[in-house]
Amino acid sequence: MFLPINKKEMLERGWEQPDFVFVIGDAYVDHSSFGPAIISRVLENRGYKVCILPQPDWHDLDCVKEFGEPRLGFLVCAGNMDSMVNHYTVNKKKRHQDAYSPGGKMGLRPNYPTIVYTNLIKRAYKHVPVILGGIEASLRRLAHYDYWQDKFKRSILLDSGADLLIYGMGELAIVEVADALDAGIPVEDLTYIDGTVYKCSDPSVVYDGLMLPDYASMKKDKMLYAKSFGIQIKNTDHFTAKRLIECYGDKRYVVQNPPQRPLTTQEFDDVYELPYENTYHPSYEAQGGIPAIKEIKFSLTSNRGCFGGCSFCAITFHEGRTVQVRSHESLIREAKKMIQQPDFKGYIHDVGGPTANFRHPSCKKQLTKGVCANKQCLWPSVCKNMTVDHSDYIALLRKLRALPGVKKVFIRSGVRYDYVMADPDDTFFRELCKYHVSGQLRVAPEHVTDHVLDLMGKPRAEVYQKFVKKFDVINKEEHLNQFIVPYLISSHPGSRLEDAIALAESIRDMGYMPEQVQDFYPTPSTASTVMYYCGVDPRTMKKVYSVTDPHEKAMQRALLQYRKKENYQLVKEALIKCHREDLIGYDRKHCLIPPRPLKGSNHPRHTKHHK
Repeated sequence: MFLPINKKEMLERGWEQPDFVFVIGDAYVDHSSFGPAIISRVLENRGYKVCILPQPDWHDLDCVKEFGEPRLGFLVCAGNMDSMVNHYTVNKKKRHQDAYSPGGKMGLRPNYPTIVYTNLIKRAYKHVPVILGGIEASLRRLAHYDYWQDKFKRSILLDSGADLLIYGMGELAIVEVADALDAGIPVEDLTYIDGTVYKCSDPSVVYDGLMLPDYASMKKDKMLYAKSFGIQIKNTDHFTAKRLIECYGDKRYVVQNPPQRPLTTQEFDDVYELPYENTYHPSYEAQGGIPAIKEIKFSLTSNRGCFGGCSFCAITFHEGRTVQVRSHESLIREAKKMIQQPDFKGYIHDVGGPTANFRHPSCKKQLTKGVCANKQCLWPSVCKNMTVDHSDYIALLRKLRALPGVKKVFIRSGVRYDYVMADPDDTFFRELCKYHVSGQLRVAPEHVTDHVLDLMGKPRAEVYQKFVKKFDVINKEEHLNQFIVPYLISSHPGSRLEDAIALAESIRDMGYMPEQVQDFYPTPSTASTVMYYCGVDPRTMKKVYSVTDPHEKAMQRALLQYRKKENYQLVKEALIKCHREDLIGYDRKHCLIPPRPLKGSNHPRHTKHHK
């Protein structure tokens, strides 16, 4: 049964008052891939009455009064995606579709709904606690750079006026918060819960606190913000993190407690086996349903956390670097339920998480001492203490493949190819090619220039090249006609026009024409965004070239799709600017573009790779 989304449904359950009203920026989808679904079901499992208020009309103050005043508090989540990424492209142009809204319709949530919804709640119910959560709040929990407004902004806890913020995945923290409020403890006294951020007036009472540069100073001096972020990077592990304190003026402080501890396998199983409906609320059917469900309805979440450490990814700040896994038994039970669904066609679309082939912590030390604060597990090379072992994942995939009714099990959430190459046993690589690829394997080398890859936290180009060669050898031996589709990023910090040209030459040599290109998108709480804003790497404080000029960003992006006719002038301008006129000509094996535009695409030719 779905949780109530209106007063009528609440009364039908015999409830006069909910314990919590959960206000969310997405439509209501009761599936374990959606954060609000997990948190609401975890609370329900603890005996709390939770009502869902999805996508309220923020133009109307009364929109938050649907269920009346909740007994314990309001929960607020912007949705599964950051609202600004959901609304705008990297060029700050409005998107045309919202996969998390009925029928894909845009405009059903405001920009920064975490702030907008909380402001409405506080106007309507001044003294009711408001607790923030979700990716938007989690990655804005301390002072941060906002790309869309091009501003250095305060903690969202202050800008929203909320009472408490839960960051990360939040299952353990929300139960502690709910139990404390239920016991009558005032929300302002909830200063001790891991995985939360709170406000205080006296930092001297914060145990084991570490004072970060104050907001006013960071706003004036970007280098102070870079230093602050460098400290934050070292305090993302449950075992070692200190309490971080940020000052916002006289007697106004924001305190970040250490992250919640990783879930045990049993806890992870329990969370994902709660009674989800595994689809969207039926009220959306007439509007065309919720598009986002298509990608995850027949996928299995097998792990959480990632020790990959990519600079442009916020997983370290949200889920952490310690990998947590579900048991085989739990995943098989979920798969068997999936098989029974009338629209299941025999294909499990994914078995993974942030990185599909991570099924245990990177080393035994992490289990007792946490991850290393000053070095990464896979970069600049694989750590000598790394436990490289795919055997558990192989066993899981074999069990899933053997289930009656399953035709194919795909791996779409991506594999770390450097981790695959570090494994002396190629069993996983062979079974990946033989059973889990649908003609194309998507991997993420991101770039080809080593100094850019170093800033990205990605393996050197030679590692990817060796992976591709081995992939081709295995496919030839298995008589398979499959190809690699590489994900590439343009204009990442450190990338100059010369580097974008080198990437274009690599695309030429691969015989690959990407239909989609990811231009670097500066989102909150990533090292790459700090590089973009501050011009330095926060881990080393060394200077980094950042492309902030829109025209140069356009040239770098165009180079990755140099065969497109509409990119001709931008590509030609870039090549001339870098004195690479040797790449302008009619030699299709060497040149990127002809001396003048041709009809159709530039240098059209058959390519075996496509996306």
